[in-house]
Amino acid sequence: MTATIPLFPELATEAERRVLSAGELTASLFRFHTGIPALRLRNGRGEVVVLPWMGGMIWSVRFDGVDLAMRSGFDAPRPARSIAETYGCFAFHSGLLRNGVPAPGDDHAAHGEFPCAAMDRAFLECGEDEGGPFLRLTSVREHVMGFGAHYLAQPKVTLRPGESLFDIGLAVRNLSGKPMELMYMCHINFAFVPGGRCVQPVPFTPDRTVVRRAVPAHVQPNPDYLALIEDLALDPARMETLHEPALYDPEQVFYLKQPGTDARGDTHLMLQRPEGDGFALSYAPAAFPHTVRWILNDPDQKVAAFALPSTCEPEGYTAEKRKGHVRLLPPGGQADFRVRAGYLDTSGAGRMASLIKSLGETRP
Repeated sequence: MTATIPLFPELATEAERRVLSAGELTASLFRFHTGIPALRLRNGRGEVVVLPWMGGMIWSVRFDGVDLAMRSGFDAPRPARSIAETYGCFAFHSGLLRNGVPAPGDDHAAHGEFPCAAMDRAFLECGEDEGGPFLRLTSVREHVMGFGAHYLAQPKVTLRPGESLFDIGLAVRNLSGKPMELMYMCHINFAFVPGGRCVQPVPFTPDRTVVRRAVPAHVQPNPDYLALIEDLALDPARMETLHEPALYDPEQVFYLKQPGTDARGDTHLMLQRPEGDGFALSYAPAAFPHTVRWILNDPDQKVAAFALPSTCEPEGYTAEKRKGHVRLLPPGGQADFRVRAGYLDTSGAGRMASLIKSLGETRP
C-alpha cells in the first residue's frame, strides 16, 4: 500500500517543516534565503535536497558526511529561467525538446527548456515495493505550446532506508497528435575529486573513450588547450585518474562508447576517491544510448560529471539531428528513464570496482 501526500510551495518557509516521517525516512519543506522552496529527503545515511517546483532539480546530496555535488559560486538556488543562472546543483533534467549547447544554426537555450521549468504540482509517495520501503517525490509539468509540443513530464526522486544510492527518474508522455522530438540528458554534476579514478566498463582507447574535438562557444581556446585535446584524443588514458587538475581549465568532454552491461542490461560507472570510497552511477544504455563525460576545474566551478546518461550527444539540435540522435515519440507514446546515483563507502566501492571490471574494464 502506498500513501500519497500532496505538497504545496506555500508550506515552505525559512523555518523548516517536517511533512512526513516513516521510520528513518523523513521529508521536510523549507525555503532557501533566495526564495526557492525545497524538499529535504532523509534516511539514516544522509539526505537529498530537491526543488519540487523548479524542474525537479536536485540541489544537493550528502551521505555519510560526504558532499557529492559540484562546487560553484552559488550558495543556494536562485530564481532562473535558464540553468546558467543557477548553475550549482547536483543534478538537473536537460532537454526535453532540445538539448546540449547551441551551435550556429540553433535557436534553443543551452540544455533546453526543462531544467528550471515551473512545475504544476508535486506530491510525496511513501510505501513498499519489490525493492522494499521507499519515499518518493514526484513533480508534474504539462508543457503545451500553441503550434508546438504538448507533453507531460514527471521527474522523480526515490530514497530508501539505509541506502546511500537513490533513484532519479523521468517519465515523458507525448500528449500531442503529432510525433514529438525528444532529447534528454540526466545531467549529474558530481564533485571534482583531485586524484579520483574514473572506473568504467569501457577501455581507455581512442575509439571507445573519445575526446570531443568541437569547442563550444562558451570556451575560449588557446594553442595549449587545442594541443591538449589532440593529445587526449590519442591517449585518453591520461585522464583516467584526475591527478592533473589543471588539465580541466577549460573543460574537457569525452564520449564513452558501448559500455559493458550486466545481466539486467544496466551499466555501472564510478569515480573512486583516493580514500577508497566513491561516487557511483548505474543505468540502462538501452534507454540512454550515449554516455558523456564532462570535467571542469576552474576557479569558479569544480565538477566531475564522469557519466552523463543521454539520448544524444550535447552538440545542439542541428548537429544531433544530422547525426540521427534525435528520438521521436509517437502520439500518446511515453519514454521512461531511471538512473541510480549516489555514494559508496570503501567496501561498496570495492565491490563496484570488481563488478565494473567484469563488464569490460580492462586496465589493472
